[in-house]
Amino acid sequence: MNEQSDEKMAVRQERDQMLRLVSKGFYNELINYGVQKDEILRVASHLLDNLMSQEKKPGAGVQYYNQIFTLAAVKDEWKERKQLAVQHVILRPLQAPVIAKVVAWLRNPAVRESFVPAFPETESELREYFAHPSRDYFGIYYNEQPVGIVGGENLDPVAAKLEMKKLVGESGLQGKGIGKRATFGFLYYAFMILNQNKVYIHSRDINIRNINLNSRFGFELEGVFFEDLKVGDHRQDVVRMALFKPLWEKIFSRPAAAASESRS
Repeated sequence: MNEQSDEKMAVRQERDQMLRLVSKGFYNELINYGVQKDEILRVASHLLDNLMSQEKKPGAGVQYYNQIFTLAAVKDEWKERKQLAVQHVILRPLQAPVIAKVVAWLRNPAVRESFVPAFPETESELREYFAHPSRDYFGIYYNEQPVGIVGGENLDPVAAKLEMKKLVGESGLQGKGIGKRATFGFLYYAFMILNQNKVYIHSRDINIRNINLNSRFGFELEGVFFEDLKVGDHRQDVVRMALFKPLWEKIFSRPAAAASESRS
């Protein structure tokens, strides 16, 4: 078997694994929405009907966020003011008053249980947690108000990699693109200021929406840890995705004018 065939097989195996993950996540979401197990086959039949009725085949390529962001979209004031801005969202080193807000945000079980592993829950524990030298966190500001945090864990200066975590905890801010801009701003910090080679993330269970959103920044599936967590009486899978600096630069290095033209 030649090198080209090996490469095609590896790509096909990676794609098959992704499809298995998507199928499992879709199945879990159907069950969560109250679809009965004996109705799953009917859902599959409807999906086939919708596919057959489409005049065009679904696009095979990933629609990256490079039509929204470029490197030029980041207002880099790190040397002067220790802050980065992506349009209306600003990142600043994490301050004590924001940590007090994190405590309140984590009282929401859906927020608290979305992290791998979970954040500490008390303010004193969180202060100690964020002060650890292996972590580097920012407050996320929208209209000059703190609305969340984003940062890196497990900083490895030798391998030049870190794990990214993000939380937009303030309620009523969905749909404003805050999380996307905070993510892009932190990736800029990781790659352009810290000169990291790799940023990776973990997600609990199989969440189709998260996989899709992360893929649009250039993240690719790196692996699945099956039944890696125990939450109550249930075990959950953990998905790991990774993004490398050369790919990120390639996707988002277009001039701002080019990105603007692609939106028009």
